Amino acid sequence: MPVFRTLLVASLLALTGCAAHRAPTTSTTAPSRPVRELDVDLARVFGAPIMQRGVWAVDVTSMATGEHLYRLNADRWMMPASNLKILTVAAAAETLGWDYRFKTTLEAHGPIDAGVLRGDLIVRSNGDPTINARNTRASAVFQEWRTAIAAAGITSIEGRIIGDDQAFDDEGIGAGWAWDYLQYDYAAPVGALELNESAATLLVSPGSDPGAPAIVSLSPGSGFTLLNGATTGATGSPDTIGYRRRADAPALEVSGSVPAGAATSQHSVAVVNPTIFFVRSLKGALVGAGIPVSGDAVDLDDVAPELQMSGATQGRPLASTESPPLREIATVLMKVSQNLYAETLLKALGAAHGGLGTAEGGRLAVRAVLARWGVPDDAYTMYDGSGLSRYNYLTAGTLTAVLEHMYKDPRHKDAFLSTLPIAGQDGTLASRLDHTRAKGNARAKTGSISNVRALSGFVRTRDEEVLAFSILANDFAIPSATVNYAADLAVEILSNFTRH
Repeated sequence: MPVFRTLLVASLLALTGCAAHRAPTTSTTAPSRPVRELDVDLARVFGAPIMQRGVWAVDVTSMATGEHLYRLNADRWMMPASNLKILTVAAAAETLGWDYRFKTTLEAHGPIDAGVLRGDLIVRSNGDPTINARNTRASAVFQEWRTAIAAAGITSIEGRIIGDDQAFDDEGIGAGWAWDYLQYDYAAPVGALELNESAATLLVSPGSDPGAPAIVSLSPGSGFTLLNGATTGATGSPDTIGYRRRADAPALEVSGSVPAGAATSQHSVAVVNPTIFFVRSLKGALVGAGIPVSGDAVDLDDVAPELQMSGATQGRPLASTESPPLREIATVLMKVSQNLYAETLLKALGAAHGGLGTAEGGRLAVRAVLARWGVPDDAYTMYDGSGLSRYNYLTAGTLTAVLEHMYKDPRHKDAFLSTLPIAGQDGTLASRLDHTRAKGNARAKTGSISNVRALSGFVRTRDEEVLAFSILANDFAIPSATVNYAADLAVEILSNFTRH
């Protein structure tokens, strides 16, 4: 046994004890000796007793030959967590194209009289998710709009700021999302108008003395009533601040304690209505720049009948802003596993495929793409675009089939590979597989929800052979770090594989 194999297997055995071989599915052709040895090494990893109450599904496929080098439960339905994003991005690239850009427009509805817009300002988008703090884009867009408003001769607005989000439906929360994480930014609701990834900032500061209520505030437009149950603890005491969204009302309960004298802490909270959050923030930015707005910031849904009755359906364009191209959006989406971007792409797919800016429309679009690629309908079921839903299921073989298609299609290969986190270097793999041959070599999407871990992507062997792999773990009751360790160990074994 080569030295690297001895060390890898020994490290696993030191953690788990003796390993039990779980036979993978193999082809009818007798495998070569190196492939048989690979089978033994991977079987030791995935057959380790510490995972006996959990389930692995694994598929490893050569991009050069199409040969399945290792298969274990590869046709079994598994929850994929964020590995579902591979399907979403692949279908978006195929349907929309890597150069696709979202568009957001600003319109004045009403006459401009002596610098006063005597009417409403309407902002309309088809889902741009990038108007946020990344690369200070939100600030740049709002400054662009303020300049456009001034160029139109508008110094004040005697009307409302109206958000037109009609490109998508109003179902911001995905089917199968757990209720107890809806307050967190990673479960932010999707909409056609999205600012700062539909997340507001909760600020918590200590009160004047231990025992006093903590001081809490939330960004305007979040849609929440703040219920402050947080207190000030003694100097040097632990910070135990937590928050939860009430199921029976749009209220955010803040609890725990913050130590006296501590600096203000920030927490990112998913908003209730993305459109209201957008237009209230825009109004605040305009007022802060010296452009008074006398009316409210509202959702078009709440005023549409009034606008139709008044005939105020056509406006004067003031500004039009395009997002970065899909290749950049998808890179952020995959590198940091940005859920809102994925949900936005799913609805954008639906709008492009059949005019339905809904999750169901997006699912139909994905299904149409995968059917053309020969992926069986019964090899997956998809309820959202991000993988947060616990209704999502697919097979490891489905993931490697999609990976293989993206790798072998010259229209997609380079752009898709660029979206994937690189082992030991960036994204969600920045701290994994360091000090191994897989560092800077393996590119893969991670996945994580309760009792689910996933890792799917590509790795180059010692022979420079590119392998697509999918490693899915479900139903485990051991620390997730141990599951990730086993998956990483398998990728390291693949990176050291040689046919010679």
